[in-house]
Amino acid sequence: MISCDLDSSVPDWVIDYPATLAVFQKLGIDYSCGGKSLAYACRERGLDAKRVLQELWRCIPNPPSSE
Repeated sequence: MISCDLDSSVPDWVIDYPATLAVFQKLGIDYSCGGKSLAYACRERGLDAKRVLQELWRCIPNPPSSE
């Protein structure tokens, strides 16, 4: 499992952290978006990428440490 961030592709998020799928669906972010980064997908939807990132991390039971 890798530590995903704004540069990670949306499909990588869903593969590594399946719980994030519900967040992507709720926000209307295409999680099969051909490898676009989370930051790019947020820009396309007019979403604040940092807020989306926080919401994603909140839905992961034991997120990896940033060390």
